[in-house]
Amino acid sequence: MNKTEFDICVIGGGAAGLVVAAGGASLGAKVALVEKNKMGGDCLHYGCIPSKTLLQSARVAHTMVHADKFAIPGHKPSTDISAVMERVAGVIKSIEPHDSPERFRELGVDVILGAGQFTDPQTFSVNGRSIRARHFVIATGSRASIPAISGIEDTPYLTNEQVFDLREAVDSLIIIGGGPIGIEMAQAFGRLGSKVYVVQRGPQILPREDPDMAEVVAKQLQQEGVELLTEHSPVKVEGTKGDIRLTLRDRAGNEKVINATHLLVAAGRRPNLENLGLEKANVNLQNGRIVTDARLRTSNKRIFAAGDVVGGPQFTHMAEHHAGVVLRNAIFRLPAKVETKVIPWATFSDPELARVGLSETEARQQGIRHMVYSFPFQDMDRAKADGTTEGFAKIITSPKGKLLGAAIVGPHAGELIHEYVLAIAKGMTAADLSSVIHIYPTLAQINRRVADARMKEGLTPTAKKWIKRIFNLRG
Repeated sequence: MNKTEFDICVIGGGAAGLVVAAGGASLGAKVALVEKNKMGGDCLHYGCIPSKTLLQSARVAHTMVHADKFAIPGHKPSTDISAVMERVAGVIKSIEPHDSPERFRELGVDVILGAGQFTDPQTFSVNGRSIRARHFVIATGSRASIPAISGIEDTPYLTNEQVFDLREAVDSLIIIGGGPIGIEMAQAFGRLGSKVYVVQRGPQILPREDPDMAEVVAKQLQQEGVELLTEHSPVKVEGTKGDIRLTLRDRAGNEKVINATHLLVAAGRRPNLENLGLEKANVNLQNGRIVTDARLRTSNKRIFAAGDVVGGPQFTHMAEHHAGVVLRNAIFRLPAKVETKVIPWATFSDPELARVGLSETEARQQGIRHMVYSFPFQDMDRAKADGTTEGFAKIITSPKGKLLGAAIVGPHAGELIHEYVLAIAKGMTAADLSSVIHIYPTLAQINRRVADARMKEGLTPTAKKWIKRIFNLRG
């Protein structure tokens, strides 16, 4: 029997896998990293980085059109999607060296490029090489899930893996899916000149968010000309490149046909688990995902899973969190567990929508006693100065004021939410936030203002009467 060669063998060079590999090597572990496609994974090549780069170009174009809002003559720019996508490619290229095989080899990681599979519970075979390790980490990521729509296999469509390769004009675009990916792409292409349709089966876009928060984003998209077809299900798609026809059916059973030059499918994700030999490794699956415990161990305790293959919130920052849990378990043998409650996320539309902890909807559904407080950006001086007054902040507290959740829809929500992330993680109250000095004039003041709303609620007429009497006030 071959002896164990590595401390850790990581399968997949995306966010989770790269953090495990780099972290393990820096701690003195002997690490192998197997990647069959591109180092950097979905986030670098097809997700976070290209989408935010595209959104920024679209934001600039939108600002130019509406420059009169800032007392500067506005004009509609002549946008060239090919040039914009070349900029996207350039940003990806500038980051690639950080995730390259060369850099990881310099860190001491044995990088192996190729597809492989488990041959037994302790061995992974790739390029004719049998790798035995003390621990394995499956971090192979996910890809777009393609819904069962009549004609979809015979019709040209895009997913997040092809959309950034576009170089031709996109006159019109149908997007199937109203989640974060679909909404971000809808606004980006709409601002760059495309006629955009978003098809969503449910009653609202961004279905994981409270309706009042999602509605702010929906209204902005509609003002920009994006057509939101909620409560519509795709029935049939047909056509050729440049001429796509999608048949929809609403809740009443009525059908309609929409036409566009391009089709983007953004209807969820599925894990990349094919051809890994998981059955030979004694790794169990359930509903197409790897079964793990709170420590990310699979049914084979020598094998961990991290990132999108585990299911749950599929974000790069969660993949990095998973990597930290794996390292603490695999190297330090600590019973570290995955955080399941204080998980922040953001949709980078304009306005942005960010959330952490319990939502108002979840609190009601779970029968949790709670209070809700909000404060609008239109009453924030900095928001008025910046001309970004749409949206509001909302906190959910226990009856005694402990922070249970927070959500922000408005400018820079993805940055502003982190104060709440820390506060909720540390078990703080609205009073704790209210008592902290916030710089004026900043958008971050909204976090104190919404906490102040909780404090002011306690100033009832009776309480005010007693204050006046105790302190001999004359007002």
